[in-house]
Amino acid sequence: MKKYDVIVLGGGPAGLTAGIYLSRARQKVLIIDEGMIGGQVVLTHAVANYPGLDEISGYKLASEMKKQAAEFGCDIRTNEKLVSFDFSNTDKFVNTKSGEYQARAVIIAVGGQPRHLGLESEKSFQGTGISYCATCDGDFFTDQDIVVVGGGNSALEEAVSLTKYARTVTIVHQFDHFQAYDYAITAAENNPKIKFLMESEIEKFTGSESLSGIVIKSKKDGSSRVLDVTGAFIFIGYVPGSEPFKDCVILNDRKEIVTDEDMATSQVGVYAAGDVRQKKYRQITTAVNDGTVAALAILDYLNGTDPDKN
Repeated sequence: MKKYDVIVLGGGPAGLTAGIYLSRARQKVLIIDEGMIGGQVVLTHAVANYPGLDEISGYKLASEMKKQAAEFGCDIRTNEKLVSFDFSNTDKFVNTKSGEYQARAVIIAVGGQPRHLGLESEKSFQGTGISYCATCDGDFFTDQDIVVVGGGNSALEEAVSLTKYARTVTIVHQFDHFQAYDYAITAAENNPKIKFLMESEIEKFTGSESLSGIVIKSKKDGSSRVLDVTGAFIFIGYVPGSEPFKDCVILNDRKEIVTDEDMATSQVGVYAAGDVRQKKYRQITTAVNDGTVAALAILDYLNGTDPDKN
């Protein structure tokens, strides 16, 4: 069994930032991610509002964070499937398919997964027309007609990025207004390739081996129509990856991990950071903030200098 000072579950901006702070403070840190390092930021086509940086791809930003964490000494493991864990005692234990690990503190920074519409037909065309990542799959739809489902910042920003490939992009949204910032709405409305179907929802995805059409229902009059498209990108939010931890830390009614201002959960020695925890705003910068606070709080905890715990 390998021993560390801190185990970070999740290698997105929150987890990587925590790793950077902790390892720079001479702590032995293990970062485990069930997929690739970077979290949801890897799926972002362009990041234009990260302080101090010109526009940068999400993949590049995540790569730089990973490089910095590794240079400070973090042990980074990718594609590590979490099998079991025990956070109930002073020493915390984590088991994956490739090893057993022990630490004095844990940060849960597993983020979330794209929210699905929940249609049976949606499952049929995942990977053959339906996608949740514009950066990953946009170029597969060059000169094709596609839809984007959603009305928040991600939906509108990714719709604009998809116009670099697609012939037309139709945004389908269930309400008569968007839940996005003005800059995102303006960019979408000013793009000649983008069309809008407001107060509408997807009833069914159709096709044989791959997607060829979508049945769309109007919420205003109940009528349905078929839109001939070969691609659908769904951006309707994320589901926190908190399910494995529901029995050891307190979750709210949205399945987010509840923390205090130091990112401490209800379990002593266990912290949460990033999109998995209860919070109002979810941005790369807020994830970085969470990771910073969690790391500093853990340093106090490990050194026995946290005034709130003494």
